[in-house]
Amino acid sequence: MELISFIIPSRTNLKYLKQAYRSIRKNSPHPHEICFADDASTDGTKEWIEEMMKTDPNIKLHINKGPERLGHTILYDTLVNDYATHDRVMIFHADMYLCPKSDEAIDKHLKPGKVVSLTRIEPPLHPEGPEKIIEDFGIEPEEFKEEELLKEVTTLQLMHGTDYNFAKFTEGIFAPWVMYKKDFQSIGGHDPLYAPQSKEDSDIFNRFVLAGYELIQTWEGFVYHMTSRGSRFKDGAVRNPDGQVFMKNRESSEWLEQNQRSTRNFIRKWGHMVNHDEMMKPIIPPKYDVGFVVKECNYNFLHALEPWCSNIYIEYTGIIDSYIKKEQPDTMYDLKDRVHHIYGHRRQTYGAKNDVVVEIDAKELNADNFQNLVHLSTILEDSGEVGEMELDIFKIQINKLTNYNDNLIVCDR
Repeated sequence: MELISFIIPSRTNLKYLKQAYRSIRKNSPHPHEICFADDASTDGTKEWIEEMMKTDPNIKLHINKGPERLGHTILYDTLVNDYATHDRVMIFHADMYLCPKSDEAIDKHLKPGKVVSLTRIEPPLHPEGPEKIIEDFGIEPEEFKEEELLKEVTTLQLMHGTDYNFAKFTEGIFAPWVMYKKDFQSIGGHDPLYAPQSKEDSDIFNRFVLAGYELIQTWEGFVYHMTSRGSRFKDGAVRNPDGQVFMKNRESSEWLEQNQRSTRNFIRKWGHMVNHDEMMKPIIPPKYDVGFVVKECNYNFLHALEPWCSNIYIEYTGIIDSYIKKEQPDTMYDLKDRVHHIYGHRRQTYGAKNDVVVEIDAKELNADNFQNLVHLSTILEDSGEVGEMELDIFKIQINKLTNYNDNLIVCDR
């Protein structure tokens, strides 16, 4: 068994973190390394980890003194690059419980050039999907039905050794996932564009696919996941009197604001929304160099359109200045390089030199025809032709269709 370095950042999430730690030590006989990052917690996380380190020599600790959070995007990579000593690293959430024999299931599949995910068992807090098992063994450590879970996992593992109608592995990826440290570092790790967190996982999953890594989800190894309890939800889950789970104040304002920022940055980078098949394998449309030339553009249209193109050209300089002033703190992209005043004498492109130029009259733009811009990469890929085309209200000049996805594989920020 090749040992693993577990990579676990946490912020004020101690009761779940204790359970995660205990599960790793209880359910694996192997002395895996556990690399913790305390992200300016206020609940005694640092002190508890330091106490565990007195008797467990295979713990590493990074401390963010704060008070601002660094987030998973930065801390995952800090732990991988500066603390992990094993060749295999596993991205593991603080609210996960590692089930027995899961490291052995990983060992069956993991080789250089592969990324292996364990199968999640979750309470019914997120939408169902065929890539996970929905079953309620508790939403808090205090009510965790550990023995019932372990019996269920034993049954599932036995089923996979028979003719039961479960695959032993499928193609897809979701946390927890493990890969070779060299493979992680060769593509530059997570992109700090998404710090502190949200969409950093979808971004790196895209890059795994483009780099040619094989994505494997084993159905012989499992975690129980209490579902984003520390990073996303403000008040967590509660139960109705009849025992059904529901979310109260489901997502914190901090999370919602950060998720919006990260979503806009993901679109800027990739030219599309997060997309995957039902087993969570990324679907990646081409990344084209697209310029929008927009008449009658006001601030709201600029805000809606700018992430969906490489460059946007509008008529009103004052709008450009105010937009950049407000939006620039939320992105690492230099918006002065993306947003321009219409210029030039060529009426067709107004000075735009992009591979694809889309003319838009903002007065005619609405929610329905905007969807053509959302799916423009796929539409252009299907057309496959250089020249002029009309698409609803849009006039499109296609000069060339070069796919720039390969430029996005390695993060070197």
